[in-house]
Amino acid sequence: MDLFSLASQATFEKNAPLAVKMRPRNLTELHGQDEVVGQQGFLRRMIESDNIPSLILFGPPGTGKTTLAQIIASTTGCHFEKINAVEAGISDIRKTVEAAKERIKLYGKRTILFIDEIHRFNKTQQDTLLPYVEDGRLILIGATTENPYFEVNLPLLSRVRVIRLNPINKSAMLAIIKQALNDDERGFGKFNMSCDEGTIDKIADLSHGDARIALNILEQSVALLQAANLTKLTEDVLEMVVGEKILAYDKSGDNHYDVVSAFIKSMRGSDVDAALHYLSRMLSAGEDLNFIARRMIICAAEDVGNADPQALILAVAAADAARHMGLPEARIPLAQAVTYIAAAPKSNAVYLAIDHALSDIKNKECGQVPRHLRDAHYKGAKELGHGVTYLYPHNYESNYVEQQYLPTELEGTTYYKPTQNGCEAEIKARMANVKFRR
Repeated sequence: MDLFSLASQATFEKNAPLAVKMRPRNLTELHGQDEVVGQQGFLRRMIESDNIPSLILFGPPGTGKTTLAQIIASTTGCHFEKINAVEAGISDIRKTVEAAKERIKLYGKRTILFIDEIHRFNKTQQDTLLPYVEDGRLILIGATTENPYFEVNLPLLSRVRVIRLNPINKSAMLAIIKQALNDDERGFGKFNMSCDEGTIDKIADLSHGDARIALNILEQSVALLQAANLTKLTEDVLEMVVGEKILAYDKSGDNHYDVVSAFIKSMRGSDVDAALHYLSRMLSAGEDLNFIARRMIICAAEDVGNADPQALILAVAAADAARHMGLPEARIPLAQAVTYIAAAPKSNAVYLAIDHALSDIKNKECGQVPRHLRDAHYKGAKELGHGVTYLYPHNYESNYVEQQYLPTELEGTTYYKPTQNGCEAEIKARMANVKFRR
């Protein structure tokens, strides 16, 4: 590295955000993930023995996914490469693989490939990684805020170890904030800032388990104090920084779950105003938009169901719109969906039906698929009697013909019992008409 590069690096480090400056440099400095990297943690043992398997690090923002990857890079004997799935493509993966092959051939050194936001890779991009992860040319470490069991292809998922990082707990968050306040080299120790326990506690509450948010709030608060030539950090200063009333809302505590519970029950109970109130509480407290949207979608499917099928469509559309828009505009489609769901006719008949069907699968001998319904598209299927007596409904008047669909053991079972509410009354009438013709 030349003198110009050294100077540029020094300037970057000096002007870097507090969250970057205070990034843990080793496992001892990493707070809040003891289950993963504590003394008895699986990953800690793997890191210390320099025997890192391919991993997917899964957790909310600010829980240490990138930090943990960088700690692994600094403590292992492997070469470390980092790409972002938003910007990278298949060509970048192949270049990294070619370099990894040369590296292991010439120096006997394996390569760790860290892919941030791996859920942004499409199926083809994920599939490109498979042979290199399987034959050991690459140690893959992916980071994602999305559930990998939904967002990562099963073949790739089967070749990695999923490590879940939880939101940083209160005691660990307090330690992170105090460390930043007292650190002379990277934090604010040299500025002699004072901050009482109540204010530190409030910063921890406002962070919602995200260390980056906590350190950003602290950094902005100190900047405000320095501009006013003050040295005492108080809750009044926090309110100016946050820009709104500090709510009693702990994202990982009882109040969080109480508000979410009240939100869902208000929509289920058709109280539009109460549902809007609890939505506003969550938005004001910085609740994750995806978390709110998921609860709306669940309510639309579970509590409205076929009484108004449009509710689920609107909930999904609002969730997608909110992700694209971001706050503050996202509040509008979310409110639109919440008011629609709350005001819609209600039925949990679909919810009860699928649970009844699943219970039968788990607890009963359900029998075989009737022969006339089995796949008859392969050679020899008809010789086995598959599909031979199947009656094609479209060949009959009203597109209906009576024949057995359920396995014999379940004949006569009724799972779905529509109500008289909303659109479900029409569904109930159509079903009754079909049964009458039987």
